[in-house]
Amino acid sequence: MVTSSPVDLVSAPPPQWSDLSATGRRVLLDLLVHGPRSRIRIAERLGLSRASLTRVARELVDSGVVLQGDTLPSATRGRPAEELQLRPQAAHFIGVKITAERIYVVATDLAAEVVDEISAPLISPDVETVVDEISAAAASLIRRFGNVSAVGVGLAADVLRRDGEAVVKASPLLGWSEPIPLPRLLEERIGLPITVTNDVHALTAAHHWFGSGVNHRSLVVYGVGAGIGSGAVIDDELVEGANGRSGRVGHTRVGGTGRVCANGHTDCVHSFVSMPAIELNAGVAPGEYPLAVARARAGGVREAEAFSSAAYALGAVVAESVNLFDPELVSLMGEGLDMLDLAPGAYRDGLVAHLEQVPIESVRTERPPFTFGLYARGASATAIRDLLSE
Repeated sequence: MVTSSPVDLVSAPPPQWSDLSATGRRVLLDLLVHGPRSRIRIAERLGLSRASLTRVARELVDSGVVLQGDTLPSATRGRPAEELQLRPQAAHFIGVKITAERIYVVATDLAAEVVDEISAPLISPDVETVVDEISAAAASLIRRFGNVSAVGVGLAADVLRRDGEAVVKASPLLGWSEPIPLPRLLEERIGLPITVTNDVHALTAAHHWFGSGVNHRSLVVYGVGAGIGSGAVIDDELVEGANGRSGRVGHTRVGGTGRVCANGHTDCVHSFVSMPAIELNAGVAPGEYPLAVARARAGGVREAEAFSSAAYALGAVVAESVNLFDPELVSLMGEGLDMLDLAPGAYRDGLVAHLEQVPIESVRTERPPFTFGLYARGASATAIRDLLSE
């Protein structure tokens, strides 16, 4: 567990978000994503008059969420430009990532920087236990920071809105087959606004805002681990889909014969790329993924073939995203990407075989550093976004 220093603790209540104007929230969101900037730059970006921004700046300063920063030299002979910046400690948010075995929980400040984190085993993935564990972790962080404004939760699931309420439609990873009103269940226990989203969508949003995707208007993020999912940003907007199902790439057919997936396929991405698929294809027991990696590195033929097939399938599905979206950047993230180290040639072969009239040299892919805390931070950032977008 990583803890913050005592000076980070804030006992003051959180801001009254409902009192902020819609324009004030837009300015806050701009400062969150783009960092401190002059009033002139903010006004230009958001299409505001200087008089309007002056009024909004006063509103935000008076509410305690923004500070007047440095006075910057003007590019012309006019008056120096005043910089606005977030006051990070003005509010805190909680982000949660749920897996089948553990929950990962972070507290972030208003700038979405992680200031504390907790990891705890999940005794059972049933709904009641998940709600209990998240509520207990949130209560611990609320006691510590006091001014928590909202909670974001990310999980491998389709999340859609039904009659104005967010509902987890299903989560095969957790064994949930019926619609679950998870936001309402958590809000009743925690007493704060709750945002629930697909975990890879949350990871994508955070990577676009704060990671190496920050300077790109279009990108695709892949999360590879117990399963595989993707998220896309087009024209600076996260694509969630009409029913929260965008990025479902796991059953794309890539040929070959691998593990039988939940839909009965033996030739889809899920048959090769997920960690359970690699375990079965490599001939090791469930949960022995590290052993498969070790044997492949030691020259094991079956194990090496499992990772080669996984790398090819990943290259194929990345190529399909490039064909569909033509993104500036593709980011590969997650705990199950050893195939890129063990079989880089097979990954390239999958790309080349499935790209349509796209030279491979024009496809920019990266593999940024990854921890599960990034999923939780993404969930927190999504909660901040939703609060500021109301």
